[in-house]
Amino acid sequence: MPGRALIVDDDAATCELIQEVLRSVDVESLTLTHSGQAVTCLVREKFDAIFLDVNMPAPNGIELTKKIRSGGLNVSTPIMVITGEDDRALLGRAFEAGANFFLYKPVDRHDILRLVRATTDSVEQERRRFRRIKVSCNVSIESGDMKLNGTTLDMSFGGMFVQVSGSLPAGTLAQVAIHVPHRPPLYLAARVLRIASGDCLGMQFENISPPQSKGLQEFLLPLILAKSV
Repeated sequence: MPGRALIVDDDAATCELIQEVLRSVDVESLTLTHSGQAVTCLVREKFDAIFLDVNMPAPNGIELTKKIRSGGLNVSTPIMVITGEDDRALLGRAFEAGANFFLYKPVDRHDILRLVRATTDSVEQERRRFRRIKVSCNVSIESGDMKLNGTTLDMSFGGMFVQVSGSLPAGTLAQVAIHVPHRPPLYLAARVLRIASGDCLGMQFENISPPQSKGLQEFLLPLILAKSV
């Protein structure tokens, strides 16, 4: 399961142990002992797996889980919550917030490896969903009175990077029409996540319906599989 994980725990020894075990199975990781740093980091970077300690200065692990599940690059990334408590109410709140698995302290190497194996399928699905493929399609973008035309530089199941005739502020939700070759246009909602070089926008697809998801898959999956060969 090569990839990249985020580990957030105010106990540096726990961070180091999890990082060491993950490295043994070719998973690189970023460790943070201050949970406040994780909020910014999670907005900017996509991870394949996330380990969060429950008991930290605000935001704690449950609060971070809620933030992650509310939207953004890591909205469906597998989350492992680290806790030293066997509290059913606590476990319930963490699951309700969106946690996938629990890792109990004192952290054991074998438990970490079991979690890695358990999450491999979902991690691979996430990696494929966010794998960016260079592809050029004409795009129309509308938000309020603003109408932009552009061309995709790359796309994934989660979003696109597009060069446009103007710009939109970060956070703007827009309606986009992607004119894919030999197929009907794909009509999607997308939010501007970042602006690069003035005329390039990084956009994340939002509220994708099953038919829209199917259209994206029919277009992108053959390109992804061809790239993998």
